[in-house]
Amino acid sequence: MIGLEQYILVSSLLFAIGFFGILLRRNTLVMYMCLELMLNAANLGLIAFARYHGGMGGNLFVFFTITVAAAEVAVGLAIIVALFRKRQTVKVEELNALKN
Repeated sequence: MIGLEQYILVSSLLFAIGFFGILLRRNTLVMYMCLELMLNAANLGLIAFARYHGGMGGNLFVFFTITVAAAEVAVGLAIIVALFRKRQTVKVEELNALKN
């Protein structure tokens, strides 16, 4: 049977991949996917602890987190599409001139 340690290890690895993806990549779509990966890693950790303790609190929190994440995906992708239409690029270095 898979224990809590394995779930936490996978969750930590996913979070680290997302974190380093945010630090190293300069494409807004890739950065957005890395943020979603970090969110799912946190959800996996919450589910693992809820299963370990036998309660439903973590499951309920993950349900609300996924609901908010669905709305965040719609808004985030709309912003990225709007920026692409205006600037014709998704590179962060070229999108920093939003002051004008």
